[in-house]
Amino acid sequence: MKRGKKYVEAAKLVDRTATYSAEEAVALVKKASTAKFDETVEAHIRTGCDGRHAEQQIRGAVVLPHGTGKTVRVLVFAKGAKAAEAAGADFVGGEELIPKIQNEGWFDFDVVVATPDMMGVVGRLGRVLGPKGLMPNPKAGTVTMDVTKAIADIKAGKIEYRLDKTNIVHVTVGKVSFTEEMLADNFKAIMDAIVKAKPSALKGQYIKNITLTSTMGPGVKVDTTKYLA
Repeated sequence: MKRGKKYVEAAKLVDRTATYSAEEAVALVKKASTAKFDETVEAHIRTGCDGRHAEQQIRGAVVLPHGTGKTVRVLVFAKGAKAAEAAGADFVGGEELIPKIQNEGWFDFDVVVATPDMMGVVGRLGRVLGPKGLMPNPKAGTVTMDVTKAIADIKAGKIEYRLDKTNIVHVTVGKVSFTEEMLADNFKAIMDAIVKAKPSALKGQYIKNITLTSTMGPGVKVDTTKYLA
């Protein structure tokens, strides 16, 4: 792959053969960011799990101490009193939203929350919400009767993590404009949650490698020693 001059120069800051502490990695990611926009900082965590086995799946959510730096649009499926409790959401509705999403391709939202009694309705959208990672899930806290708390957590910086088909977890850590301390705090919260989510059925090494990167920047390998226990 041919890389641009800025990327090539930024890549010279990173020793590709070395691993760095989380604090060092965060500092390097910020230093190697050269884009004119506020890049997103991401963590890519390769695990020893085999996602083909249900007992080795990883899925959950964590509230980042300093948020994600993004404005998150929340859609809530609820009715009656629960719909009234969803005042903090960007959109609230029920069955009437089905054709708008299914037929008109309306996706002006980033997270979907639903009360358990509305999952029958939301389930009809599985084919369109599922591939986009938007299907509400109890493990992620997006199927709940406490919609007020769910909305508040999401707006405060709650992110979902899950294993992909290649057994890697991809998560947002924050923005390049965050301080090193803010990014390090967010990364620690993510890793604490993922380490805690280690499947009991897993044999062998859980965290194989971790890479921190910005949207346009080079990857920086994080030392995994502290996560091997």
